[in-house]
Parts: sequence; C-alpha cells; structure tokens
Amino acid sequence: MTRILSTVLLVLVAAVSVAAQRPAPTPVPAPADVAAPPADAATTASGLASKVLAAGKGLAKPGPTDLVTVHYSGWTTDGKMFDSSLSQPAPVTFPLNRLIRGWGEGLQLMVAGEKRRFWIPQNLAYNGQPSRPAGMLVFDVELIEFSEAPGAPPPDVAAPPADAKKTASGLAYKSLRPGKRGPSPVKSNFVTVHYTGWTTDGKMFDTSRDKSPATFGLGEVIEGWTEGVQLMTVGESMRFWIPERLAYKGREPKGMLVFDVELLAIK
Repeated sequence: MTRILSTVLLVLVAAVSVAAQRPAPTPVPAPADVAAPPADAATTASGLASKVLAAGKGLAKPGPTDLVTVHYSGWTTDGKMFDSSLSQPAPVTFPLNRLIRGWGEGLQLMVAGEKRRFWIPQNLAYNGQPSRPAGMLVFDVELIEFSEAPGAPPPDVAAPPADAKKTASGLAYKSLRPGKRGPSPVKSNFVTVHYTGWTTDGKMFDTSRDKSPATFGLGEVIEGWTEGVQLMTVGESMRFWIPERLAYKGREPKGMLVFDVELLAIK
C-alpha cells in the first residue's frame, strides 16, 4: 500500500527490513534439465519454454490481471537456486500483471493444481536489472488457485448516490454490508481493515486486497478515514466519498477519493 497513511508506510519499511534479515530459503535441488529446455518442452512465440510436470484440474486459466496463489522455486541455468516459497509456511499470492513477463505469460497457460517448469529467457525475466539474477531463469511453479483481482470501480464512483448519508464535515458514506453488534472504534484504537481506493474517474490507486489486511492507528490516517471508520462495526463494509480537504489536501491522489472499507478487527 502506498498512499493512505504515514504509519502504514513505516510499517512497510520495517517489514522490508525484517524480510531482508530472515534466513535464506532452504535449498531445493535443481532439476536435471536446468541448463536448457529439453526436446519435449513447448516454446511460445516469445521464446518462453515450458513443460507440464503434473496435470491440474478443469479448463479455466488465469487472466492477465488475476491474483494467483503459487508455490515455486527458481534457479539460474548453472543450478543455483535464488528463490523459493517452499520454506515459507504458506504459498504466496500476487497479481499476475505485476510480475516478470515470463511469469505473466506462463501462468496463463496453466490450470489450478498444475505444476509446470519454465525456462524464461532474460528478455522475459529481469532483462539485465541490477541485483537481479541474470540470464535465462528456470522456475518450477505449482498453481494452487487463482481469482479475479480487485479493483473494478463501483458504479457510483463519480459522486455519492442519493441514498448515501453525509456528516457535518462533508464525508459521504453508505453501508454495503452490516457488521456484528458491538462497539465502533474510537480515534485511539488500532483497526485492521481491507480496503480499495479510487479516484472519481474510476482509477484504482491503492488496495490491500492483493496483500494482507492493513492495521494502523485510527488517529494517524487521513481525516476522512479517521472520521469514517468510527461509524463502522466489526464485519461491516462501507463505501466512503472523501472530499479533498479530508483526504490529501491537494497532494496526489487529488480530488475526492472513494474507498470501500471492510472493518475486520478493533484493537
């Protein structure tokens, strides 16, 4: 997440620091054909080579912007492993259109449950980026599941509809799903939420839906969030139309902002 709150930015910096200090993944032996695609590998027009290791189920395949959940290991062609998810407690999830081109193309060939080996030419991988593995890369990937990525703007993104409520400050809101009976948070609480934000022309600029839920102090976010989330109860989903003066006050993203927020927990 990039824009909603200064505290979350600090949390992200801390998380990156912790990730940098964690032990290297447990080595996974390189496959026998790591040096080059074998004769039975299929090659696409772009030069991506692949071979099915285990069949999956069904016919549906991910779209170019879908969220994919995978386990994987990656090697350079001399057999050195540079990354793996197999030593993590859970598979990883990410949007397909934010990956190297070879992954973006390759996973669209797969169905859920399938395991496939890819030989990804450098121009479809990191393309000479500093501090990234160079040359052709080899990945074993298991596609566990996939789903449509969040981000489609709501039909009322341009302005609050007639059934939206408005506070004295000008914050407009509408409950999308009721929550549980219980207290609403106060400014001194920490809250855990999922959210997606758009500008009024329908451009999504931030979301937690492709990552973990966000936790932050309710007094340390933009004013529209501080006021609006205090109207919610745990389990509730709400849409907010936040005027610029309650959002970033002329900084990017400018203008009125629209957020869908799901309140998961109060601490």
